Amino acid sequence: MRRGDIRTAVLSALQDGPGHGYELMSRLSERSGGRWRPSPGSMYPMLQALQDEGLVTSADADGKRVFELTEAGTAAAHERAESGGSPWDLGVDDDRHKLRHALGQLAAAIKQISMTDSPELHERAEAIVTEARRKLYQLLAEA
Repeated sequence: MRRGDIRTAVLSALQDGPGHGYELMSRLSERSGGRWRPSPGSMYPMLQALQDEGLVTSADADGKRVFELTEAGTAAAHERAESGGSPWDLGVDDDRHKLRHALGQLAAAIKQISMTDSPELHERAEAIVTEARRKLYQLLAEA
């Protein structure tokens, strides 16, 4: 995601109320329908930049750094919202998202199997994945 979009997304997430970094990342993941979850490496520098510009403030609460919009930040969030478009509209259609989600679920299942001590399960899972790959290439050849 482009830096300006992350900025817009963070300002938008803070309009829902104060939050710490991971809470804001979760809000953005929810708002994007799971299509985008910013990394800590993009979230925290953006929060620091917004704080440096006077658009957010932070305070420690229960051992966590909680961020909140200032008046200037609220105005900037409204201004960006009025410019239209959703910062998390990544141009990924639902079919592609569903396919990528299915791939993630497959990877999670493979990870679970790989953590077992069963060579038989490993071998059977490898055969299933190999067959799936073969069928996918066959599907491409037919298209």
